[in-house]
Amino acid sequence: MSTDPRRILILDEGTSSTRAVLYASDGAVLDSCARDLTQYYPDPGLVEHDAVEIWEKTLACARDVIARNGGPTSVAAIGITNQRETVVAWDRSSGEPLARAIVWQDRRTADYCDDLRKSGHEQEVQRRTGLLLDSYFSATKMRWLLDHCEAVGDAGERLAFGTVESWLLWKLTGAHLTDVANASRTLLLGLSGSDWDPELLDLFGIPGSALPRVVGNAGQFGESHAELFGQPIAVTAMIGDQQSATVGQACLARGQTKLTLGTGAFVLTNVGTEAPRDPGKLLGTVLCEVDGQRSYALEGSIFVAGSLIKWLRDNLGLLNSADETEALARSVPDNGGVFLLPALAGLGAPYWKPEATAAIAGMSFASTRAHVARAALEAVSHQLVDLAEAFRQAGAPWDQLRLDGGMAVNDWLAQDLADMIGIPVVRPDDVETTARGAAILAAVGAGLYPSLTVAAEAMTGRTTTFEPRDLGHARDERLAAWRHLLATA
Repeated sequence: MSTDPRRILILDEGTSSTRAVLYASDGAVLDSCARDLTQYYPDPGLVEHDAVEIWEKTLACARDVIARNGGPTSVAAIGITNQRETVVAWDRSSGEPLARAIVWQDRRTADYCDDLRKSGHEQEVQRRTGLLLDSYFSATKMRWLLDHCEAVGDAGERLAFGTVESWLLWKLTGAHLTDVANASRTLLLGLSGSDWDPELLDLFGIPGSALPRVVGNAGQFGESHAELFGQPIAVTAMIGDQQSATVGQACLARGQTKLTLGTGAFVLTNVGTEAPRDPGKLLGTVLCEVDGQRSYALEGSIFVAGSLIKWLRDNLGLLNSADETEALARSVPDNGGVFLLPALAGLGAPYWKPEATAAIAGMSFASTRAHVARAALEAVSHQLVDLAEAFRQAGAPWDQLRLDGGMAVNDWLAQDLADMIGIPVVRPDDVETTARGAAILAAVGAGLYPSLTVAAEAMTGRTTTFEPRDLGHARDERLAAWRHLLATA
């Protein structure tokens, strides 16, 4: 069997599942494999993963794809993209986790963040990192593990901390590294810094010796242990999922903006090579760094999007499948007065209300599950309208929105976003751009393309555009009702 040795294998480790995707050097998807991940909710607001399960299922996916496609000689390089902010603590000696991973959605450190905020630390933290003091980010999760998990607190020099790409790289190669895009989400790296900030380490009480070395997003990060796949394969890219989707959407020029609709909803606008100085209610973050050239983004993070639909299906039994939402939304002329506040894990940007809880308002005997499903989709659009205004105030207005992620296949939602925000929404034929972005970077890191721009041009495909329509008074009425509900949060 002859194979193209320029193929790229991407390990796309998300919140609800982990996947391996094989790309040709022109960006064509050749094969993929996915496994669902167990979600642990030990108490309200707590969300955990089993890091062993993450590794074993990721490895199984990779092995399946490699075996079906000519073996390890058919793969030029591996790239990793991952759920960000989730923290793994493991033992350097045994290579085994010391506790369950604390997931980015977890709210257990909200009170700790509030104490730091009341002590006057938030302004300086935001100035240094571009981030707010919120339990979303990694440092407070590390601190919690040190304080509340005996195995972590007692590990001493054996302790290794990392976000998920760091954990996977360790298991693949034995190297303890993290990429700058993921590192910029920890509260421990200055936006313009190349190493962990000593003052931030002191503020959160995190031992620098436990942290990985910070590297760029494309390069030679080690080779996989030979026994994993039959021979070593170079790892040439690592990047957090939202930055990866931005690269996968070819948002490489200042002002270009993407929206990923997955478990949460995440908007990133490329702001160029200067670190954002006044993000307001948004986040400043590293977009990517290749060959020493760093670019930055402003980010708006919505904590609940696809997970809301999953909740309606699994917890309330209102849906048989997530795919039903489009047909249900189309089956009614409007929301019937039903509005939904999707604060199942608090509210992220631009509200930052960690204490908020979810609510369904406006129900009557005439309300049906179709109205609730439509209200859930509309809640995404309502939050995006508010985010658009926050980006405009931060000096980064949108003129187009590039849409991707699992929920992006919903035509009704794509059109509603265009109508409510008032700009074109552009969707690629392949909405799984998170893995594609990592493939573009891995191709550069492996030397298959000379630059990110050339690789992105070669490896991205066709798109569909949803043009905005004038909704008239209906738009204003929806937003007024949404903001009334929001005021109760």
